[in-house]
Amino acid sequence: MAYRKILKSKLHMARVTEANLDYEGSCTIDEELMELADIKPYEFVLISNYNNGERFETYVIPGKRGSRTICLNGATAHKGSVGDRVFIFSWLYLDEDDIEAHRPKIIILDEDNRPKN
Repeated sequence: MAYRKILKSKLHMARVTEANLDYEGSCTIDEELMELADIKPYEFVLISNYNNGERFETYVIPGKRGSRTICLNGATAHKGSVGDRVFIFSWLYLDEDDIEAHRPKIIILDEDNRPKN
């Protein structure tokens, strides 16, 4: 079997609401947004900052449900500022036979991190 790393889900144009340098690391995401995008606590993600071009990897921790929080913690706080727009990608390894049927979950967010779709 051959496996490929495929996009599982994406939070598209999320707005950074906090940057907390004095934390051990990770990215805090509103638990509701995590569920919509099928991102689990401590899951590995890639984040791309639309405003400054930074790309970085970290893991996710759940934030308060309904808070619309997107917080860059620890060293990742250097990669963005409050107000920046980011794309948060999660991945899945699929057998090549399953790729054609796969459709990633793309959650497009508005200025206040509310789902538009």
